[in-house]
Amino acid sequence: MDITEKKRIAEDLEARFKKSSIVILTDYKGLDVASMNALRRKLREADAEYQVVKNSLLVRASESNDVALIKDQFKGPSAVALSNGDPVAPAKVLTEFVKENDKFEIKVGVLNGKMIDVNGIKALSALPSREVLLAQVLSAMNAVPTALVTALSDVPRRMVNVIQAIKDKKEAEAEG
Repeated sequence: MDITEKKRIAEDLEARFKKSSIVILTDYKGLDVASMNALRRKLREADAEYQVVKNSLLVRASESNDVALIKDQFKGPSAVALSNGDPVAPAKVLTEFVKENDKFEIKVGVLNGKMIDVNGIKALSALPSREVLLAQVLSAMNAVPTALVTALSDVPRRMVNVIQAIKDKKEAEAEG
Protein backbone atom coordinates (compact mmCIF):
# COMPACT_ATOMS: atom_id res chain seq x y z
CA MET A 1 0.00 0.00 0.00
CA ASP A 2 1.55 3.32 -1.04
CA ILE A 3 1.46 6.58 0.92
CA THR A 4 -1.39 8.13 -1.10
CA GLU A 5 -3.58 5.08 -0.45
CA LYS A 6 -2.79 5.27 3.28
CA LYS A 7 -3.67 8.98 3.33
CA ARG A 8 -6.94 8.31 1.53
CA ILE A 9 -7.90 5.56 4.00
CA ALA A 10 -6.98 7.74 7.00
CA GLU A 11 -8.97 10.71 5.65
CA ASP A 12 -11.99 8.52 4.93
CA LEU A 13 -11.82 7.00 8.40
CA GLU A 14 -11.37 10.45 9.97
CA ALA A 15 -14.54 11.70 8.23
CA ARG A 16 -16.49 8.67 9.47
CA PHE A 17 -15.15 9.16 13.02
CA LYS A 18 -16.39 12.77 13.01
CA LYS A 19 -19.92 11.68 11.98
CA SER A 20 -20.13 8.73 14.40
CA SER A 21 -22.05 8.81 17.63
CA ILE A 22 -20.10 5.79 18.90
CA VAL A 23 -16.77 4.18 18.05
CA ILE A 24 -15.84 0.87 19.71
CA LEU A 25 -12.31 -0.51 19.49
CA THR A 26 -11.98 -4.31 19.45
CA ASP A 27 -9.31 -6.98 19.31
CA TYR A 28 -10.24 -9.60 16.72
CA LYS A 29 -7.16 -11.83 17.19
CA GLY A 30 -7.98 -15.50 16.70
CA LEU A 31 -11.23 -15.04 14.77
CA ASP A 32 -11.67 -16.84 11.49
CA VAL A 33 -13.03 -15.25 8.31
CA ALA A 34 -16.50 -16.76 8.75
CA SER A 35 -16.82 -15.28 12.26
CA MET A 36 -15.64 -11.87 11.04
CA ASN A 37 -18.16 -11.93 8.20
CA ALA A 38 -20.94 -12.93 10.59
CA LEU A 39 -20.01 -10.04 12.89
CA ARG A 40 -19.95 -7.57 10.00
CA ARG A 41 -23.37 -8.79 8.83
CA LYS A 42 -24.88 -8.40 12.33
CA LEU A 43 -23.40 -4.90 12.66
CA ARG A 44 -24.70 -3.91 9.21
CA GLU A 45 -28.18 -5.02 10.30
CA ALA A 46 -27.75 -2.78 13.35
CA ASP A 47 -26.87 0.17 11.07
CA ALA A 48 -23.19 0.07 12.05
CA GLU A 49 -19.96 -0.81 10.29
CA TYR A 50 -16.88 -2.77 11.26
CA GLN A 51 -13.42 -2.26 9.82
CA VAL A 52 -10.01 -3.74 10.49
CA VAL A 53 -7.45 -0.92 10.38
CA LYS A 54 -3.72 -0.64 10.95
CA ASN A 55 -2.93 1.11 14.22
CA SER A 56 -0.81 3.77 12.50
CA LEU A 57 -3.81 4.68 10.32
CA LEU A 58 -6.09 4.75 13.37
CA VAL A 59 -3.73 7.19 15.07
CA ARG A 60 -3.64 9.43 12.00
CA ALA A 61 -7.44 9.28 11.52
CA SER A 62 -8.13 10.11 15.17
CA GLU A 63 -5.94 13.20 15.44
CA SER A 64 -8.67 15.80 14.87
CA ASN A 65 -11.66 14.17 16.58
CA ASP A 66 -12.83 12.59 19.84
CA VAL A 67 -11.40 9.17 18.99
CA ALA A 68 -8.01 10.63 20.00
CA LEU A 69 -9.15 9.93 23.59
CA ILE A 70 -8.43 6.22 23.04
CA LYS A 71 -5.35 6.36 20.80
CA ASP A 72 -3.18 4.83 23.53
CA GLN A 73 -5.29 1.66 23.10
CA PHE A 74 -4.31 1.22 19.43
CA LYS A 75 -2.09 -1.80 20.07
CA GLY A 76 -2.21 -5.28 18.66
CA PRO A 77 -4.79 -6.35 16.08
CA SER A 78 -7.38 -3.57 16.07
CA ALA A 79 -10.73 -3.11 14.41
CA VAL A 80 -13.36 -0.43 14.96
CA ALA A 81 -17.13 -0.62 15.02
CA LEU A 82 -18.83 2.70 14.43
CA SER A 83 -22.35 3.97 14.03
CA ASN A 84 -23.90 7.31 13.12
CA GLY A 85 -27.26 6.36 14.60
CA ASP A 86 -28.30 4.48 17.69
CA PRO A 87 -25.21 3.85 19.86
CA VAL A 88 -26.94 1.03 21.73
CA ALA A 89 -27.29 -1.25 18.69
CA PRO A 90 -23.56 -1.85 17.97
CA ALA A 91 -22.87 -2.20 21.70
CA LYS A 92 -25.52 -4.94 21.88
CA VAL A 93 -24.16 -6.76 18.82
CA LEU A 94 -20.55 -6.68 20.08
CA THR A 95 -21.50 -7.71 23.62
CA GLU A 96 -23.47 -10.67 22.28
CA PHE A 97 -20.61 -11.58 19.95
CA VAL A 98 -18.16 -11.62 22.87
CA LYS A 99 -20.38 -14.16 24.65
CA GLU A 100 -20.29 -16.44 21.60
CA ASN A 101 -16.56 -15.98 20.78
CA ASP A 102 -14.12 -16.09 23.66
CA LYS A 103 -11.23 -14.98 21.41
CA PHE A 104 -12.97 -11.69 20.56
CA GLU A 105 -12.39 -8.75 22.92
CA ILE A 106 -13.92 -5.30 23.31
CA LYS A 107 -11.17 -2.87 24.33
CA VAL A 108 -12.71 0.59 24.78
CA GLY A 109 -15.04 3.05 23.09
CA VAL A 110 -15.91 6.69 22.53
CA LEU A 111 -19.53 7.74 22.96
CA ASN A 112 -20.48 11.29 21.99
CA GLY A 113 -17.03 12.64 22.85
CA LYS A 114 -16.50 10.66 26.06
CA MET A 115 -14.39 7.58 26.60
CA ILE A 116 -16.21 4.50 27.89
CA ASP A 117 -14.61 1.31 29.13
CA VAL A 118 -15.76 -2.27 28.60
CA ASN A 119 -18.16 -2.09 31.56
CA GLY A 120 -19.67 1.10 30.13
CA ILE A 121 -20.18 -0.61 26.79
CA LYS A 122 -21.83 -3.59 28.53
CA ALA A 123 -24.10 -1.22 30.47
CA LEU A 124 -24.95 0.59 27.23
CA SER A 125 -25.85 -2.72 25.60
CA ALA A 126 -28.32 -3.43 28.42
CA LEU A 127 -30.34 -0.32 27.54
CA PRO A 128 -33.37 -0.63 25.30
CA SER A 129 -32.93 0.55 21.73
CA ARG A 130 -33.57 4.14 20.70
CA GLU A 131 -36.95 3.24 19.21
CA VAL A 132 -38.09 1.52 22.42
CA LEU A 133 -36.95 4.49 24.54
CA LEU A 134 -38.80 6.92 22.25
CA ALA A 135 -41.93 4.78 22.47
CA GLN A 136 -41.69 4.77 26.28
CA VAL A 137 -41.30 8.56 26.38
CA LEU A 138 -44.19 9.03 23.97
CA SER A 139 -46.34 6.68 26.03
CA ALA A 140 -45.55 8.62 29.21
CA MET A 141 -46.25 11.93 27.50
CA ASN A 142 -49.55 10.59 26.19
CA ALA A 143 -50.57 9.19 29.60
CA VAL A 144 -50.26 12.54 31.40
CA PRO A 145 -52.88 14.45 29.36
CA THR A 146 -55.19 11.42 29.37
CA ALA A 147 -55.02 11.19 33.17
CA LEU A 148 -55.56 14.96 33.46
CA VAL A 149 -58.64 14.87 31.23
CA THR A 150 -60.00 11.91 33.20
CA ALA A 151 -59.44 13.71 36.52
CA LEU A 152 -60.96 16.96 35.27
CA SER A 153 -64.01 15.24 33.79
CA ASP A 154 -64.51 13.35 37.06
CA VAL A 155 -65.28 16.57 39.00
CA PRO A 156 -68.37 17.60 36.97
CA ARG A 157 -69.58 13.99 36.86
CA ARG A 158 -69.42 13.76 40.66
CA MET A 159 -71.19 17.12 40.91
CA VAL A 160 -73.99 15.85 38.65
CA ASN A 161 -74.26 12.69 40.79
CA VAL A 162 -74.57 14.80 43.97
CA ILE A 163 -77.24 17.02 42.39
CA GLN A 164 -79.10 13.94 41.14
CA ALA A 165 -78.96 12.41 44.63
CA ILE A 166 -80.32 15.62 46.18
CA LYS A 167 -83.10 15.74 43.56
CA ASP A 168 -83.98 12.08 44.19
CA LYS A 169 -84.06 12.72 47.95
CA LYS A 170 -86.33 15.76 47.59
CA GLU A 171 -88.67 13.85 45.28
CA ALA A 172 -88.79 10.98 47.77
CA GLU A 173 -89.61 13.44 50.61
CA ALA A 174 -92.30 15.12 48.48
CA GLU A 175 -93.96 11.77 47.75
CA GLY A 176 -93.74 10.57 51.32
